[in-house]
Parts: sequence; C-alpha cells; structure tokens
Amino acid sequence: MSDVAMPGSADATIAVSIHGPAGVLDLVVPAGATSVDVAREYARQAQLSGIPLLQTAVGERLNAAVALGEAGVQPGDVLVATSGVHRPRRVTLLQAAKNAPESPQLASMIATIAALFAALAAWYAGRAGEDTVRTVAVGVLLACALGGVLPVGRHTRQRAAAAPAFAAAAAFAALYEPGAHLLPAILGAAGISAAVVAGIGRALATDGDETSTVWIAGGLTVFACCALPAFLGWDARVAWTLLVLGSMMAARFAPSLAIDVPDEALLDLDRLAVTAWSARDSQRAGRRGRIVVGADAMQRMVHRASRIVTGASVAILVTVAIASPLLLRSATIDLDRIGARCLVLFAGCSLLLAARSYRHATARALLRLAGLSALGALAVHLVAGPGAPLVDSFFYVVVGLGVVALAAAVATGRGWRSVWWSRRAEVAESSCGSLAFASAVVAAGVFRRLWEITS
Repeated sequence: MSDVAMPGSADATIAVSIHGPAGVLDLVVPAGATSVDVAREYARQAQLSGIPLLQTAVGERLNAAVALGEAGVQPGDVLVATSGVHRPRRVTLLQAAKNAPESPQLASMIATIAALFAALAAWYAGRAGEDTVRTVAVGVLLACALGGVLPVGRHTRQRAAAAPAFAAAAAFAALYEPGAHLLPAILGAAGISAAVVAGIGRALATDGDETSTVWIAGGLTVFACCALPAFLGWDARVAWTLLVLGSMMAARFAPSLAIDVPDEALLDLDRLAVTAWSARDSQRAGRRGRIVVGADAMQRMVHRASRIVTGASVAILVTVAIASPLLLRSATIDLDRIGARCLVLFAGCSLLLAARSYRHATARALLRLAGLSALGALAVHLVAGPGAPLVDSFFYVVVGLGVVALAAAVATGRGWRSVWWSRRAEVAESSCGSLAFASAVVAAGVFRRLWEITS
C-alpha cells in the first residue's frame, strides 16, 4: 500500500500486477492513488535506486496527475514499470490503409463511382479526334479491367463487380465511330467484352460470384440483341426494341432465379432418423415430414439471392436508361414512332408495377428508377421530339402530372398493401406487358413492313 494518504473510502482499492526489472509484484492500492505513488511503492519494495515509469500493457504511459481509477485501470490489470517511455511506432498511410477494417458498403460505392467515370472516359475518348487520346484511354481502361478481376488484395468482390464495366468502356472507346447505324454493333462488342472479363473474374474467384453471373448473362444478351440485327442488316431500332422488351421481362424472371433452392440444402429428418427399431415400424399414412434448413445455408442463400436481384436490377436500369432514348430517336416514320412511344410507355409502367412485388429495398428502388427513366425519356421526346405541337405537349404534361399525383396518393395511403389494390396492380402489370409485346411489333417496323408488302 502507498504511504501517501488518499481521500475517499478505504474500501475503494484496486489490485494490480506490476511487471518490471525486479519481476512481478502484486499490489493493492487505493483507487485515488496516482501512477507516481504506485511507482514509488514498487521501487521501495523492489529496492530500486530510482522511481520507474508506469505504462499499460499496450505501452500507453499513465499520466502522473490522474488517479488510477480515473485513468481506467481496473482490478486485475497488468502494469509495466520501465525506465523509459515507449513511443508508438509511426504508421505510414499505406500501412494504415492495410490495417483498416474492411468496409464493403464504402467499397461498393467507390466501385460504382469508378464505373461511372469509366463510362465518361470512354465517351470522351470515343468522340476525341486524336488517336493518341483514344489509345491511352483504351489501354488504361483495359489495365483497370484486368487488374480488377485478379483475386489479390482487399475488396476483391467489389473490384470484380466493377471490372466488366471498364472492359465495356474500353471496347466502346476503341470501336466508336460517328453514325447511328454502327451503334448497335459497338454496344454489342462492349457487351461481349464485359461478359469475357466477368467470366475471367468468375474463373479466378475462390468463391462463387453472383455479380459476375449477372454480368455474363447481361453481356451475352446485349450482344445477341445488338449483333443479330447488325449481321442481318436490319434497322437499329430492332436492337433497341429487343433491349427494352428484354429488360421488362427480366424484371419478372430475375426473382425466380434468385430464390432457386437446391435440393441438397434441405434435410428430411424422417429419412435421416432410421434406426433398427424405426425401420421395422411402418410409416403412418398422412404423416407430415419435418424438413429443416441449416441456418448457415439459409444465410448464404439469402445473400446470394440479394446479390443476384440487386445486380439484375442495376442491369435493367442501365439497359432501359440507354435503350429507351435510342429507340425513340431511331423511330423516324410516323407509324414506327407511335409503336416506339407505346413500347416505352408500357415498359416503364410495367417496371413500376413490377417493383411493388420486390421486398428487397435496393432492388425495388432501382426498378422504380428504371421505370421512371423510361417515362422521363418518353416525356422529353414528346416535348422536344419531332412532330410535337405545343397543344399536344401541354396535354401530355397534364396527363403525366395526373398519373404522378395518383401514384403518390396511392403510395401515401399505402393502398398497394391491400388485397384490392394488389389485384388491380397485378392486372395492370399483365396488361402493360401484353400491350408492350404488341407495341414491339410496331416499333421494330415489322407491322409496317407487312403492310407495305400486302398493299
């Protein structure tokens, strides 16, 4: 005990172990004692010539003017008596980054921003007149794409998810030429490039990557929809029609792929619990079996489904946002223009109605943005497009505001959760899908072509 009288209750004591040059010494000191008092007592009992300095077990020096209880010393703590002060080692910025904990949300946000900047770089490099700028941009984008799929370092999943976007941007920057007739072939090449890089990342990944699967499926779909019309010599609006229609259908089929449960994930307890006695016992008719799914397997399945649905929603948003304006701009004949407008309208409404059936908040928001992007492109085309008088524009704006007000009123009243509204929304979604299929025939020019042949 320290010889210095300390204020406070005598019962407020702290038992500490002090490691020093003389070995280990256990002391019971008042909670109000300072590190100097304890060091003086340790030096007296250890018969040291000087008073040592006290530090915590992690090398943090105790303040001599603060009591042990206020400094956070608890009963049973270990203190170190040294003759010098331990100074913490300087940590560089690179070492601090390596020691920092992983943050998947921040990494995903940074990867998304990087993909957007890659698209902007590809657009600038493709439209630049100098070949040196294009070559340098393509080389940098390809290096980022190949470096992102390597399974080294941290946040490999987020980097692998953004790497196909760099590959698509590199293909677009390398092949872009002015002219609307070449744009489907260029986007098809960008899609197949993204699918190839995603396949490389999936092959190198240690774990199954659902985002790469979405990239592969989306890239191959874009390549098929864009390359087939280009090879057959069809008009570009056929490719945009297929992309808008395929995006609308993908919103309905993506959840069915995400919730697919493999048979090995289910355990039938009645079939596993077969012993010598239960084998002789005949199973009673109508007995309900007990099937149990493991907690770890269920958690992995939920995470897998969440990544698939989110990735598919992002792909739908990007495809609709790009294909809808291109379809409206490529339809120059009056009959084809009517079909294109109807297709974009019904596809956007179908996406908005399909979003209500999603329970994943991020995917639901992305699908709503996809539907709003289609309707926004249609509104811009109706107001600023060819053949849009002021009276018609005013009519379209009034109708659009009425639809928005109706949707806001229903959403505010939470009417979509009722059975009545749910049935009406299901009927409306099916109707929009059917009308979109019918409009696709007119938007692609098939109806006009048949009309011209028969007339």
